[in-house]
Amino acid sequence: MRFDGFCPPMAPCGILVLDKPLGITSMTAVAIVRRLAGGVKTGHAGTLDPLATGVLVVALGAATKSIDRLMATEKRYETVIDLAAFTTTDDAEGPRREVAVSKPPDAAAVEAALAGFVGLIEQRPPAFSAVKVEGKRSYKRARGGDLQRPASRAVRVHSIELARFTWPCVEVRIHSDKGFYVRSLARDLGETLGTGGHCVSIRRTAVGPFHLGLAKRMDDLPATIDQADVMPLEQALAMLVSPSST
Repeated sequence: MRFDGFCPPMAPCGILVLDKPLGITSMTAVAIVRRLAGGVKTGHAGTLDPLATGVLVVALGAATKSIDRLMATEKRYETVIDLAAFTTTDDAEGPRREVAVSKPPDAAAVEAALAGFVGLIEQRPPAFSAVKVEGKRSYKRARGGDLQRPASRAVRVHSIELARFTWPCVEVRIHSDKGFYVRSLARDLGETLGTGGHCVSIRRTAVGPFHLGLAKRMDDLPATIDQADVMPLEQALAMLVSPSST
């Protein structure tokens, strides 16, 4: 019997939009969904760091065949950047290296610097990232003491908006294509301004048409996930073609 990439009528498969909480990995979130769904094949459409929260799109059953299509979507983030220090991880997990600044930049200088990261840019992923370097995950090399960053790669940023600035913290909203590292923006912004730069918080507010308004909190998931709890694959794919259908 052929299903042409769609789900059999009785199978627990489709799309589940999660609001991933702080402190767990994306794979841990996926494992929880898999267990609640009775062990059905499960995967996610784009990693969120343990210290990041927000939209994690989880595919179940035959919907996992469409993960590449779900990943190839634009992303939206909100982040708070601390310009007073760098860290080895480019977020609050690593040890701080304070940067002395004789005169902090003003909001105009921060906005001008952020504008330089809009468009098609070259970005180096953090040393602590899942990017492979010589066949090994960069974060595994970094844990062994090799903090060399992976090679730069082209990523597209559609917009960056300065939402609030009170030294040393910058609140930013980002709209980018896949492959963009918010932590790298924090680091690079600090280097551009001559300050420090690392993310205090990261929240992903949307993956393509799948936004926080559609997301379920992990604590609110039912004891058993069945077909009624997931978005049908047909609906999810239709939303990719016509986001206004949300």
